[in-house]
Amino acid sequence: MIVTDKKPLQEVLEALSEYNRIFVVGCGSCAAASRTGGEDECKAWIRDLGSKGKEPAGYLIPEETCHVFLLKSMIRQSEAASSADAFLVLACGAGIQAVSAASDKPIVAGLNSMFLGTTYRAGEFLKYCSMCGNCVLSYTAGICPVTRCPKGLLNGPCGGMINSMCEVDNSMKCIWIDIYERLRLRNKQNVLTAINKPKTNNSMKHRKVEPLKFSGKAR
Repeated sequence: MIVTDKKPLQEVLEALSEYNRIFVVGCGSCAAASRTGGEDECKAWIRDLGSKGKEPAGYLIPEETCHVFLLKSMIRQSEAASSADAFLVLACGAGIQAVSAASDKPIVAGLNSMFLGTTYRAGEFLKYCSMCGNCVLSYTAGICPVTRCPKGLLNGPCGGMINSMCEVDNSMKCIWIDIYERLRLRNKQNVLTAINKPKTNNSMKHRKVEPLKFSGKAR
């Protein structure tokens, strides 16, 4: 899931300075789970905007705000949305851009996209993936060194590791110790003898992905 964080009210108000009647679009998926874009958060933003002289038009919470055609339908059916001067979107960057694609209204972001996270327990998320576009998890026992090592090292621990603890943050164990121990349990530690080349091809992060088309045939 995409973990998001609430933008400061003042920053949002500055972005909304030219608009009065504001419609809030939340997200029933990732942002709701992050407690940044669910129903409670939409209502809280409406209260905050009203206290600052704005005129809240209402809100809607799509099941997935990154679904452009779903958004088009929901926005088209909402009289409150059509009467708004601008939309405040409580979703990740993909969701915000989907709303922009689905409507001709001015769009203002209410959240910052932080990282692709794994849910540890309710309200607690772990940063496990940086979406680098060239995954090495098959060779590192399902643990991502690109994200979970503060230096993003691809070939084992740095020389600063002390007693298995990370040089950058000595409160946590070096992630390469976890990778080695997991591989050792599977008798696969020999894969670490291979040298991983630096990730210098950043085009993998931004390559164009063609839309997938579903034929409708069961397989």
